[in-house]
Parts: sequence; C-alpha cells; structure tokens
Amino acid sequence: MLGLLPILVPLLAGFIGAIGVGSRFRRLGRSGLLGAACGGLAGGLGSLIFMAPLHFCPFEPERKLIDGVFGVGLVLLGMAIPLGPLLGWTEGEYRRQSGMQPTTRQEKGIFRQWWLAWLLLLPTLTILVLFLYYPGLDTFRLSTLLTFVGAPRSRFVCVDNFTGLLTDRTYLRSVGITFAISAAIVVFGLSASLLIATLAYQPIRGAAIYRILLVWPYAISPAVAGIIFFIMFNPLGGVANYLLGLIGIPRLNWLGDPNLAPWVVIFASIWKQMGYNILFYIAGLQNLPKDLQEAAAIDGAGALRRFLTITIPLLSPITFFLVITNMTYAFFDIFGTIDLLTAGGPSGSTSVLIYEIYKIGVSSGNLGRAAAQSIVLFLIVVGLTILQFRTTERNVTYGG
Repeated sequence: MLGLLPILVPLLAGFIGAIGVGSRFRRLGRSGLLGAACGGLAGGLGSLIFMAPLHFCPFEPERKLIDGVFGVGLVLLGMAIPLGPLLGWTEGEYRRQSGMQPTTRQEKGIFRQWWLAWLLLLPTLTILVLFLYYPGLDTFRLSTLLTFVGAPRSRFVCVDNFTGLLTDRTYLRSVGITFAISAAIVVFGLSASLLIATLAYQPIRGAAIYRILLVWPYAISPAVAGIIFFIMFNPLGGVANYLLGLIGIPRLNWLGDPNLAPWVVIFASIWKQMGYNILFYIAGLQNLPKDLQEAAAIDGAGALRRFLTITIPLLSPITFFLVITNMTYAFFDIFGTIDLLTAGGPSGSTSVLIYEIYKIGVSSGNLGRAAAQSIVLFLIVVGLTILQFRTTERNVTYGG
C-alpha cells in the first residue's frame, strides 16, 4: 500500500484542486476544463512539496496515528502553497466582474528588456537564496533527523521531532508562557507608549530634548536592557527593593519567584521597546487633522472623549503596525533580555519558545529537535500575522 501512496496522494490532491479551481473558472465564465487542469496540476504538485522529501514516511504502517494526521496536514499545507494564490486570483477576478472592486488599474512601470529587470534583482535574489531560502531548507532537513552537535552520524526520524512536541509538557508550557508574555508586552507596552506620547506631544519648553530622552532606550540592545533590570531588581541590593523598603514593604525575590520573574521580563521588554513605539505615536499625533478635534470640542466633547473617539481611531494604522512589530519582538528579540536577566528561570517560568530553542539546540546540542521547534515558532508568528491582517486590519481607519 505504501508503494502506491506516491501515486494516490497526488491524484487525490489533484482531483480536489481540479474541482475547486474548475468551479471558480466556470463562475468567471472561463473554460472549466482549463481551470480543472490548472487546479489539478497545482494540487498534485503541491502535495509533493513536503511528502517527496519525506518519502511519504508519515503514512508507513509502523507509524502512530498522530504521524498520519501530521502527514495529512503537511499534504494540505503543501497544496495550499500553489492553490492559495490561484484561488485568490479567481476571487479577485470575480469581485471585479461583479463590480465589488474598481476595475481601474494602476499603471505599472515596464522594462523594455526583460533581462534588465532580472539583472537589477539579481543581488537581492542572491542574498535571499544564500541567507534565507537555503538556511530555511536546511533547517527543514535537520528537523527530520536525529542529530547532535559533534555527532559523526545522524539518523532519519521522519516527523518524530514535530510530533514529539505535542506530548512534551515542557514545550507546551513554554508555548503558554510565550503567548502570555507576548500579549502583556504588546497590550501594556502600546498602552503606556500611547499615553506617554500624548503627554510628550504637548507644547512644553524643551520638548525636543524631552522626546529624545524618551526614545533613546530603543538604541540599547535587549541584552543591555536585561543587565540594567537585573541590577534594578536584584534581590539583595537592587533599587526596586530599596524603594520598597522606604515604604515599609519587605524585600521581594523578584528574579527567584516564578510569579514575579515574568513581570520583570515584561517590564524590561516594554521599557526597551517603548522608545520605538513613542517615536511612531508622536509622528502620528503630529499628522492628525486639527479640525476634527476642534469640531468635537465645539460640540462639547471633553478631552477624554475626544481622545477615545477621535485620536485613537485615527492612530489605528500606526497601532496596527506597532502590534505586528511588537509581537515579532516579543517572540524573537526577547531572547537577549531573558538570557541576561533570568536565563529562563526560575522553574522555567520565563522560558519562552525562542529560549527553548537555544536550550535544546545549543545547551543540549539536539539540532534536530531545535530545528523542528524553530520551524514551529516561525509558523506561529506567520499565522498570527496573517490573522492580524485578516481580522484587525478591518477596523483600521486609513486617512483623515
């Protein structure tokens, strides 16, 4: 049965793609046969993107049920890579024909010589291939192996490095910790940044110097931010405990308490990123139309109501951009802060996904498991970004 899978899987995927794309072509008034051919080819080839390198190993008889389910997911994901743009194009054509989208097209620049465009793109494509695409493919190759740093041999383990994560309680806990810390950094960080930017935007003497002092923490690396907050929240001689002692509160073990250490990481990350957020919010406040604020004030709206109903909606494009950038920072760039501040402790309470990759890949030397975790982390961030564009962007108000 396994010998027939390389034939049956592409045929089934091609059949599904042919039905989906063929029906879209008929709805557009085009040849359904042509659409079925395009969809069948895209679906069939897409199903082989992941299965061909894996030699259809998730469907071997000795594999567990979870391996088979994971294999089906890889087949569907591979099909989505070519079918997604194709179905998106047919949907856009249908909307244009139905009058749901304007038919006017923007004029595009055209090179008279096709080779000139590729020649200009060659440096960028070379860099992408060498430093992005090839490392990405090699990471996928490593994720299918049982290999360690310095080990002379490696063994092909199919998708065990991925399916093993589903039963790894330490990893699943780090997923929850990552989402909790990232959500706190984004929500509290943007809220505090908008409040401070609104205050800094007010016309006061020496405003330029004041704003520069607010922005400068962004120039500090995450590792330096971790050292600064390690000194501030040191249980023995830190500034935080000294200030608490002045008001009669006993010393707190900030970095040794699993309930307090994540908040120290959150505060350090918010402080590190706050200058970046404030810079964008001040730029946005400077470009807000004054007539809307004045009209609302004439109608009797107070300062708080004008801020909630006018300022915040008009700043939604900047907020949307900052949500994406802060989320990316919280998932990836927080590593330096955690490594210098808590080293993932205490009791793993600050061991986020990016730090788990470091512990597994560098400290333990398990390259295969670390590669699988890095791919999962990448897919999580990409998925959250797409979700933001599909949902939150609908509430973004562009233009004044």
